[in-house]
Amino acid sequence: MIRKIINIDEEKCNGCGACAEACHEGAIGMINGKAKLLRDDYCDGLGDCLPACPTGAISFVEREAEAYNEEAVLKNKKEKQTAHSGCPGHQMRRFNRNQTEEPALQKSSSVSQLAQWPCQIKLVPVNAPYFDSAKLLIAADCSAYAYARLHEDFMKGKITLIGCPKLDDTDYSEKLTEIIKNNDIKSVTVVRMEVPCCGGIEAAAKKALQNSGKFIPWQVVTLSVDGKILD
Repeated sequence: MIRKIINIDEEKCNGCGACAEACHEGAIGMINGKAKLLRDDYCDGLGDCLPACPTGAISFVEREAEAYNEEAVLKNKKEKQTAHSGCPGHQMRRFNRNQTEEPALQKSSSVSQLAQWPCQIKLVPVNAPYFDSAKLLIAADCSAYAYARLHEDFMKGKITLIGCPKLDDTDYSEKLTEIIKNNDIKSVTVVRMEVPCCGGIEAAAKKALQNSGKFIPWQVVTLSVDGKILD
């Protein structure tokens, strides 16, 4: 049948994932960093994804397509709820840290300064909108446990990425290079622990800055295992 259905311009898509999150039917998925229409019969043609797209990559077209299948959509949703894949914890979110919204916590140091989700280096989309004009914090995941004021002293006003090169057994430099190269990053702060294995996260950040070809202010802060700033 000929019907109205969405079309995604891959050249305009920046891989932010906002459309996939906005699509309640699960018709859109992220494949190799780009949004894709997974199945015609999952798309109801109502376009909840259109206003979510920051680059105008989504439009309506009329073409031959399978009819919208609500039964298949509901079945797919049920399967996702019970499956380990498609974890909702991977969905991209941006938090508005307006201190007036949390008056009960203003008198303490308990207000979270995490500006976005996810924050794990392996999970963040390379071209997420929150990287625009961002001050970047690249932190060893142990640092938040060792240094009690990490939120107030380092995370506040920054986009936070965390990782552990020993546990992840990976080189973050390639992903960090793409983030720095493809976004308007204003500064980079690396917070690491004094332990040797933490040198991997510092080395990855330095390599990414070099490979990006950009001149960006950066600094490295090293913490002792008992929570003191060493340099």
